[in-house]
This record gives sequence, structure tokens and C-alpha cells, in this order.
Amino acid sequence: MKNIMNRLPFWIASKVFLAFTFYGFFASAEVRIDITQGVVSPIPIAITEFHGSSSQERQVGADIAQVITSNLESSGLFKPIDRKAFLQQSESLSSKIEFNDWRVINAQALVSGNVKRQDDGRLRVEFRLWDVVAETQMTGLAYFTKIDNWRRVSHIIADAIYKRITGETGIFDTRIVYIAESGPQTRRITRLAIMDQDGANQRFLTDGQALVLTPRFSPTTQEITYLSFFNDAPRVYLFNIETGRQEILGTFKGMTFAPRFTPDGNEVLMSHAENGNSDIYLMDLRTRRARRITRHPAIDTSPSASPDGKRIVFNSDRGGSPQIYIMSRSDSDAKRISFGKGRYSTPVWSPRGDLIAFTRQYKGRFFIGVMRPDGSGERMLSESFLDEGPTWSPNGRVLMFFRKKRTERGGGGGESYIFSVDLTGHNLRRVVTPGEAAHPAWSPLLP
Repeated sequence: MKNIMNRLPFWIASKVFLAFTFYGFFASAEVRIDITQGVVSPIPIAITEFHGSSSQERQVGADIAQVITSNLESSGLFKPIDRKAFLQQSESLSSKIEFNDWRVINAQALVSGNVKRQDDGRLRVEFRLWDVVAETQMTGLAYFTKIDNWRRVSHIIADAIYKRITGETGIFDTRIVYIAESGPQTRRITRLAIMDQDGANQRFLTDGQALVLTPRFSPTTQEITYLSFFNDAPRVYLFNIETGRQEILGTFKGMTFAPRFTPDGNEVLMSHAENGNSDIYLMDLRTRRARRITRHPAIDTSPSASPDGKRIVFNSDRGGSPQIYIMSRSDSDAKRISFGKGRYSTPVWSPRGDLIAFTRQYKGRFFIGVMRPDGSGERMLSESFLDEGPTWSPNGRVLMFFRKKRTERGGGGGESYIFSVDLTGHNLRRVVTPGEAAHPAWSPLLP
């Protein structure tokens, strides 16, 4: 056991699976959300404050419960019940669950938990998820961690609840990198920023001395690739979040832009513009060698690889207007897949491989939409004066993008903010940021 614990991440001393407990009830009676349907009714869930003996434990327990509540509610799949309606107190849940008290307030699922500070200063956080209808425990976990990590433990618990009830991987123990914007429209200051997916733990990664755009997360490491205009030279950079080290990718003549990692994290796709032409290149991060993929007089940009890495979706005006194309690792077999009215841009492949998200411009409006890789099933999820730059959640169910207001005649307006929307198109929410924000990129689940 000691050796196993030594191999776990530094922030958490141990993670113990208490139980995946099933008491022989029929599967049809189990609380579960079918998210394959077009419209989903959120499940009523009661999330109690985690019980503790000391005032510090009780405060941390209340904070944990609040983060879990906010996480689950933001998904649009859960409807947390107001705690004022609770009939049973949280301190009594460890001895006996009065299921009738929870059915009376229409709860279908119940979350209970305890917080205990250990003699060595670590925090023990335990939670249990109950099926109120079947009167059974669905799952339970316990964590030993530093007290400062209570927020991340909250996200991990929310992910466990989400996965147990929906059957899909959660999205809460993740981070968002984005471009923080400030200043007047004529003199914008842009900084690379990072935060937890719920807007907590905001910090800047660059100082605002250079224009920065289009950050993208590595799917395997804590690295970001982005475009910077440092010294007025537009170049693609690589940034290590843990060390703060950054470097230019390649020594291209002309401009490099629109970077994106391949699914294995070993390569970066990017566009290179020179002499009025733009083509797509693939750089191996181990050798730092770049290979040209497209050779066409048109503007080819915004590449994104399929989850298996075998195909690339990209944006090109080779047909006369910006449209979406798919090809293998050479453009000899490039095939157009967008045929709707308007201009298409910023395609990005879902991590599940079933959909491609994109930006569409038509009649002065901007849309965030999705389509299948063969071009079928196109549908719009959002619409405004300017919606742009979709990025997928790790489970492929939610998109983030940025929305920009129309600039007013007097120079006001023009603000940019991040929004999220699920694949139903119904759960549209603004993502909390301290100020204006654009170009979001969603990380994979944290290791």
C-alpha cells in the first residue's frame, strides 16, 4: 500500500474507492440520465453540506458542497434542490438515511459527505451518492489531501457523480486557457490567462506586452501552443504551464498561426503564410522538423486532427469562399464537407470523433454549429453578432466559444466574453471571468 501511495500525484496523498455498491435492485430502477436524447430533463438532486466536527471542517464541507452544486447545475443535466427544503440534517446522514424525507422533496439522488482533518494536517474528504428511489448507495469515494486542495477534490467528486449517473466522463476537473482582453478597442491589451473550468484560480501567463491569440491545450501534457506578435513578428509559441518556459516553434519565413496539437501531443499543426499564400504544416515536437501538408494556391488554415490522428479537418477558400475540408495527412484527397450558405471557419474535431464544430458567418450574423465528418447533420447551437472559436470539453458534450458585442459609434461596446453550450443547444451559459475574454481552449482532465 505504501508503494502505491508514493506513486500518486503530489497534491493528493491517497485516493480510496470505498464502494461501488449495488443491492440487487433492477437496473431499470436505478437513477440514470439518458443524454443521447435531444432534450434532457435535469435530474433533481440533493447535495448536503459535508459534515465536520470543527468550525474549519464545517466551513470546508460547506464550500465543497457548494462547488459540487455549481458544477452539476452548470451541466444542465442536474437540478440541485434548495437546501432550505431539506428535512434531514447532514450530521445524521452518517448513521441513517431517512429516504422518505428526501422523496418528499422530490429528490431522486442524494449526496452526503464528511470532512475530517487528520493528525498530520491532511484533510480526509468522503462522499456517498445515494439512489433515493431504490434506497441504495450508488458509489462512494474518500480522499486524503492537503487542505488547500479542497476545491480540486470538489471537482473530482462532481466528476464521479456525473459519470455514475450519466455514464460519461466528467468535465469539471479541467482548466481553461484563454485570452484576457482590456483597454479601448483601438489599443487592446491581450494576455494569456488560465483558470479552472468554473472560473476559479484565475492567473495570467503573459504580461500583455505583445498581442497573443488562439491558445490551445496539449491533450497529454501541461503545455499550451499559441500565436504571439512579439516584436511585431507573428509566430507560434510553445508554453509549459508548470515551468513557465516558452519557445518559438520553427524558424519560418513569413507568418505562422492557427496552431493546434495532434491527439497524441507529439506534433503541432499550424498554418504558414508567405507571399500571399497560406498552407498547413505539421511539426514534430521531438525533432522540431516541420513537414508541409497542403500545396495549394488558396488560403488553407485552421487545421484540426481527428482523434485517431489519421485525418485533418481544415478551412480553405480553394472553392471560392471559406469552407471546411477533410483530408488525410496530405491534401491529395481533400474533400469539401460544408455546403450551407455563408462562410465556414475554425473547424475543430470532437474528442469522440463523431462531430466537427465550426464557426459560420451568414447575413451579418455568426453561428456556432456542428456537423458529422461527412458533412451531414449540420445544426446551429448559437447565434449572435459575433460568435467564434469553438473548443470541445474532454467528453465531447459541451462547447465553449467567445461572443463579441457590436462596437458602438462612440467607441463603446465591442466587449468579448466566453460562453458554453451543450449539444442540445439549450444550455447556453456565460463563463465567469474577471474581465473580457476570448479564444478559450479546454484542457483534458487533469492528471
